[in-house]
Amino acid sequence: MSFDFMLLIFFIGFIGSFISGMVGIGGSIIKYPMLLYIPPLLGFAAFSAHEVSGISAVQVFFATIGGVWAYRKGGYLNKSLILYMGISILLGGLIGGYGSNILAESTINIVYAILATIAVIMMLLPKSNDDNPDLQEVTFNKPLAASLSFIVGIAAGIVGAAGAFILVPIMITVLKIPTRMTIASSLAITFISSIGSTVGKLATNQVLFIPAVIMIVASLIASPLGAELGKRMNTKILQRLLAVLIFATAVKIWWDIF
Repeated sequence: MSFDFMLLIFFIGFIGSFISGMVGIGGSIIKYPMLLYIPPLLGFAAFSAHEVSGISAVQVFFATIGGVWAYRKGGYLNKSLILYMGISILLGGLIGGYGSNILAESTINIVYAILATIAVIMMLLPKSNDDNPDLQEVTFNKPLAASLSFIVGIAAGIVGAAGAFILVPIMITVLKIPTRMTIASSLAITFISSIGSTVGKLATNQVLFIPAVIMIVASLIASPLGAELGKRMNTKILQRLLAVLIFATAVKIWWDIF
């Protein structure tokens, strides 16, 4: 692997992880297409879809660690929310990942497209209670949070993602969690969700060691930087940025399907 190729991988990992830390998603929704399409576009060897998913899974695991570390102070991490939704999405992800073996590739793509489309619609609905300045007083419907994250986990397990790109709109729109608490807590939930996929990819030898290490280093540097910027940005801007990212992904997936 040439130095230029390694530099390109680092750049992809850095950009994707920076955005990941800023808007509170694992980043696979951003980095997957970048890893798949950018290297061959610039004349480098192309990764296979399995290799990209393996690299992305490991990278998301470490990117979310960096983001959570940046948000560890300030009261943004809601431990109760993380516990209820984290355990549920992990269980759902294990079921979805196992069940995906019996589904056709086209079915998996359709599930992913439906998830992204639902997320876009939810981002257009009335938003969270950002006017509430006291994060200690934030409450949520625990059974609803656990049920929704379990369903998201099943769908995310099917498509091989951590699920934060649909989890974040649910937390903002349905559970009415303040945006910055949503971003911080979703990183922790995504970390829990990514454990299963990371173990699965490593166990089935789908992870290329050198690209994965490069992406991990980029993640650990960029994700905390993105999280720090996210804490300072206007919440409306963060919501719009997330909506644009999810919308672009939804369009791309539906385009590939048809």
